[in-house]
Amino acid sequence: MIRQRAPETTREAGPAPCPGAEPDNGLVTSLSDPLSLTHGPAWGNRLALAPLTNTQSNPDGTLSEDETAWLEARGRGGFGLVMTAAAYVAPAGQPWPGQLGIASDLHLPGLTRLAERLRATGTVSSVQLHHGGRRADPALTGRPNQCPWDDPAKDAVAMTTGEVEQLVADYVAAAVRAERAGFDGVEVHGAHGYLLGQFLDARNQRTDGYGGSLEHRQRVVVEVLEGIRAATGPEFQVGLRLTPEGNGITLEEGRETARLVLASGLLDYLDMSLWDVFMRPRGGAPGLLIEHFTDLPRGGTRLGVAGKVLSAADARWCLEQGADLVTVGMGAIRHHDFAARVLADDAFVARPVPLTREQLREEAVGPAFIDYLAAGWPDVVA
Repeated sequence: MIRQRAPETTREAGPAPCPGAEPDNGLVTSLSDPLSLTHGPAWGNRLALAPLTNTQSNPDGTLSEDETAWLEARGRGGFGLVMTAAAYVAPAGQPWPGQLGIASDLHLPGLTRLAERLRATGTVSSVQLHHGGRRADPALTGRPNQCPWDDPAKDAVAMTTGEVEQLVADYVAAAVRAERAGFDGVEVHGAHGYLLGQFLDARNQRTDGYGGSLEHRQRVVVEVLEGIRAATGPEFQVGLRLTPEGNGITLEEGRETARLVLASGLLDYLDMSLWDVFMRPRGGAPGLLIEHFTDLPRGGTRLGVAGKVLSAADARWCLEQGADLVTVGMGAIRHHDFAARVLADDAFVARPVPLTREQLREEAVGPAFIDYLAAGWPDVVA
């Protein structure tokens, strides 16, 4: 049965878990159950804060108090994992002003304070590692954009093989920096058409082993994960965010990349950014998009899904489909304690938007973040 998305205030009971899904002990788990991973501490529950762009960092990429307060409030609000916004791993990779950086030791003091403050809330912490590639902003970086192929429309030039190797090194160095700062792990951003996703794009027809066939297009992602795993300690957690389809990636290739990394032994979890957990594939494939990933064998790797989860019923439904964890974005903007509310009330539904600026400030959403939301999501801010 193909399940239609129900109205925001209610959800039907979903179908039984997919046959290939592997929840704990073969049973559908509760959102409140701890989540054990291959490396590092168990999460207190199955809810993770999404890596939400918030433009609250200082111009040099160091953390501001507003950004720290936003994340700390979500730790107090009950999330099993609190993740930073996408943090650029190299100055050339910055796409927007106010972005967090983890590209040099200049960024370490603020990151260290943040890790300490998150640990005090009882949550597990992570930094999302990111490079904009052809979506970077030359006005911010002062250099042409990097891309797997020449793209004059984006002021992007094809990277040399040496630059690709340096990119891998930049991701690894950023992960080591996160570990030094005291974070429990990192998530590698391979989704949404940013640089690692651009390597997965079918338009990437490089001939140096980093383009052409899907195996070669996957190579840089695998090398980043291998490098991070080799350079960090046995208690350090590594996640990866992927796009299931779109941005030059077909559903078939998105599924094959997910299959590869789930079986690789390199990841603690894979975070599939579905845009809407209830949506169908864009290309007309049967069923729901989530079903094309929850049936994949995953060994010890955990599978997470993200996209318009706005209620306790939404989150439970994701686990019923076979996901191990649920990543929450907009719900966490509306309520700093979205996770605690979901765990306490099976009928909880996030309050509707728009919200006033005062209501958002009460949820530890700072002025720069509110302006960003008002400009990009006018229905969110009254």
